[in-house]
Amino acid sequence: MQQRALGRTGIMVSERGFGAWAIGGTSYGAVDRAQSLRALARADELGCNFFDTAMVYGDSEVLLGEFLRGRRERMVVASKYSGQPEGIKATLERQLQRLGTEWIDYYQIHWAPSTSEEHLYEQLLRLKAAGKVRAVGVSLKNANDVDRVLAHGYIDGVMLRLSLLDPDPFVLCRARLHEAGVAVVVRSALREGFLSGKFTHDAVFADPADQRGEWSRAQIAATVAQVEQFRFLEQESGGLAWAAIRYVLGFPEVATVAVGIRTVEQAEAAFSAPTAQPLSAVHLARIARIQSQSGLRAGRRSLLRRMLDRLRR
Repeated sequence: MQQRALGRTGIMVSERGFGAWAIGGTSYGAVDRAQSLRALARADELGCNFFDTAMVYGDSEVLLGEFLRGRRERMVVASKYSGQPEGIKATLERQLQRLGTEWIDYYQIHWAPSTSEEHLYEQLLRLKAAGKVRAVGVSLKNANDVDRVLAHGYIDGVMLRLSLLDPDPFVLCRARLHEAGVAVVVRSALREGFLSGKFTHDAVFADPADQRGEWSRAQIAATVAQVEQFRFLEQESGGLAWAAIRYVLGFPEVATVAVGIRTVEQAEAAFSAPTAQPLSAVHLARIARIQSQSGLRAGRRSLLRRMLDRLRR
């Protein structure tokens, strides 16, 4: 698999990474431990070297730690501080134990710190200076977060949502991110699995460990309606999920996209292709029109978009 630079850190990462939230078993349904380990191993075989996790992802770090035995030196591990009460330093020490490693390659604050939380940036730098982490970043939600975080010039990277259904804040802030030269790690490229194209308006998520079970019928139907607008991409890409990943990786500012994986089959679908070629210019123009007309871009909010926002509150 092709690799890209993780910003200016000197770290090279596979352009598609293993998003390990799902194997934690707390948000996308119960998981089989052996199956998760097989999925991790298959990802490794196919050239994936970037693995993104967090302590709040259930058993994800523990499973990843088991997988890393004998593989650690060639893997890039990303994790996060999610506001645990014991503080960032003590939390990191626990995470190192769970992962069975002496360092984390890319360590992030799981939200953009407020003005009263500015001390967290200094603590990140101390962890980096101590060799506990190699690079530091922040997971962002909106354009305001981007501007606030990039004001701290020593941040190595950001993680943000980017998909066919969520072009912003990335597209809105793309020039700023490019200028800063930070690593951009993308999450939610498949919008909780809906951009796989396999769900219909009457989809049911019955597993109590699946967060999508909390979605209303209207929210599911509205999301599926948005997804259906991009079905035209399937012919060029051989599948909607692969088209969604190609869309994200078509932006050179993106270092890697963390694809949520639970099974060997999902690992093979995400990582088998050696390189994700950009979508055609014609299709990119059509995507941009749909995003604008459907209110998926900032400042162009349609009735459908407003309805989705109300349902998420």
